[in-house]
This record gives sequence, C-alpha cells and structure tokens, in this order.
Amino acid sequence: MPFKTNSDRRHHIPKQRHKVTNWSEYDAGLRARGSFTPWFTEEAISAWEAEPRSTPGGQPLYSALAITTALTLRALYRLTLRQTEGLIGSILDLLGLNLAVPDHSTLSRRAETLEVPKPVPGASG
Repeated sequence: MPFKTNSDRRHHIPKQRHKVTNWSEYDAGLRARGSFTPWFTEEAISAWEAEPRSTPGGQPLYSALAITTALTLRALYRLTLRQTEGLIGSILDLLGLNLAVPDHSTLSRRAETLEVPKPVPGASG
C-alpha cells in the first residue's frame, strides 16, 4: 500500500500563519501559558472550615467547599489522594493561608457523599 493512500486523513501540523518578529515576546507568551496562579476569595477562605453540626456525631473539620476544591484539583491533574493532599498544602503555603489541609482519608470518605468530578482511570491528557 503506498504511503500517500491515507494522507488526506492524517493529522498534520498546520503551517504558522504569521511570521514571528518579536521572539522575546513570543517566548514570554509561551511561558505564560504554563503559568499557574492560584487564589482563593475571602468568601472561600471563611467557608473553608465546616459549620458545627446540630445532630449527634463527630464534628466535621472541613466544609463541602474545601473537599470539593481538593477533589476538583485531583480530577483536573489526575492525582492520587495523597498527592492531592500535598498539592492543597503547597497552594495554601504559597498563598500564606493558615488553613488546615484535609488528609487523604477524609477526602476519600467525603468524596462518597459529595457530587465531585471523578478522575478517569487510564485517560491521557
């Protein structure tokens, strides 16, 4: 079978439409695409800890917002629960926030009762 038989259905990288004239600006723009700048609103910071329960039982330490935030980052970056715990801890440290980090067992337990995105096993990004 000749090489060009399926050439119309192959994926090709399109030719660049504009010629780059300012390479330093172009290079800085490419680096900025990989920039990750997290931030939490004041409402999210104040809602990080859970409200006290009025029914008998243990008191939750983290709000649904905190657990949902952690599990959303987990699904987004396809992390394990322990890695998610580390990511949340490092983000809170970088932001200078003195908030408690949910541990991996709490994330696992609370994920069963919350509607959060689940990571797809074996999916590649």
